[in-house]
Amino acid sequence: MKITGIDCHVLLAPNFNPALTSSAQDSFIVVVRTDEGIEGCGESDVNPWIAKTCIEAQGTHTMSQSLTDILVGADPLAIEALWQRMYVGTCMHGRRGAVIHAMGAIEMALWDIKGKALGKPVYELLGGLHQKAIIPYASLQPSGSCFEEYRDSLCAWAQRARELGFKAVKAEVTMNGPYAHSGLNESYDRHTEVVGAVRKALGPDIALMVDVQYMWSDAPTALETVQQWREFDLYFLETPIWVDNLDEYARLHDAAPMRIASGEWLATHWEFEALMDRGKIDVAQPDVGRVGGFLEAKKVCDMAAERGRIIVPHCWKTGLSVTATAHLAFNTPHCAFIEYLPPHLCEEILRRELVEEGFSFAEGRILPPQRPGLGITINQDVLRRYKVA
Repeated sequence: MKITGIDCHVLLAPNFNPALTSSAQDSFIVVVRTDEGIEGCGESDVNPWIAKTCIEAQGTHTMSQSLTDILVGADPLAIEALWQRMYVGTCMHGRRGAVIHAMGAIEMALWDIKGKALGKPVYELLGGLHQKAIIPYASLQPSGSCFEEYRDSLCAWAQRARELGFKAVKAEVTMNGPYAHSGLNESYDRHTEVVGAVRKALGPDIALMVDVQYMWSDAPTALETVQQWREFDLYFLETPIWVDNLDEYARLHDAAPMRIASGEWLATHWEFEALMDRGKIDVAQPDVGRVGGFLEAKKVCDMAAERGRIIVPHCWKTGLSVTATAHLAFNTPHCAFIEYLPPHLCEEILRRELVEEGFSFAEGRILPPQRPGLGITINQDVLRRYKVA
């Protein structure tokens, strides 16, 4: 089998709002075609125009090659060798960042092809089933232009998630900092009020995580607030400090009353090594597409196991990425939860309409996919309708 082409799709929801902090308003979908008619699909959480350029750009020398030239004519089943060729061939302009994120979408598509060719779900190809069911947490982003609307929206989503059977919820509580929602600028005490209200709405038996999206600059500032959150019994606190401040992450780990989680933006297992060893985070959050694909994500999972850390993958995209994340989780015994942006509990059109997931969700749990490859189905009408490049 040989790769004959790579189709890059830049998708944008017609109601997108650039002031929002939601990357689910756009998508980058890759379709890898072969001479045997088998196609594979992949997705990555990256600026889709940049990722398209990363794949289609012309190469000029051996250290800055074209990803398309590397891929076309190659055997799609030789995934590890192809990833290494892409990594080495683009190292001068890649190695981290958007090129790795684009490679992650390609690698995801190659596993989809391999699973379809061999008649097996991807998790079987990754090493088999290590969990019988996965618990997804409902990832909730509130709306509202004032404090009361924000708080009430988040509590309403949380209440709905509980009614739908979710056993875990993550609340984005970001009314300050670089990515404050809806232009809000509320005190840290008001963040405490919202976290308390969400915990009350959920009750004591549902696991609660909180994401503050890099709100604090250092550990002492963060601790002034999060020490007050001990009573809310948080499973983890996500991205409390800017992603590069690893020493501050370590200080927060040593003093915070809950686990610290991070890693959503990272590319390759090398960046996670620093985050775990220097930053001392408790919960590693690789995003399958962004980290560089399944192979890099599995390296992160292995590193976490060696260090006694927990894996909870990040995923804020369509059902394609959610399904890929589920395949990784089923192969990872120390994966406690996966992120799940519920299509019926969000406003993002692409999440609701583009992809039929490859698994069943019942009684708060995701069951193993049964179809070959990723097992997803893309709505081609939606793909055409929202494609802008």
